Amino acid sequence: LLPFLLLVFMMFTQRKRAQQIQALQAGLAVGDEVVTTSGLYGTIVALDEQVVTLDTGAGTTVRYDRRAIGSRASEVA
Repeated sequence: LLPFLLLVFMMFTQRKRAQQIQALQAGLAVGDEVVTTSGLYGTIVALDEQVVTLDTGAGTTVRYDRRAIGSRASEVA
């Protein structure tokens, strides 16, 4: 019984996390300060359906797959 309950709990938490990520992805906008899944902080300067362009400071921009955005910078602190 305990292994079954643990499995159900893990599935529930995974589904909840997936919904949170999906909501984050849908709510991204130019000007948002974000953190990538690899830990890079940046500000969104361009955005399309697949690619996010981040300004990481001193005029440096990098392109990331949109799915690589892990959270907003304000949520990390």
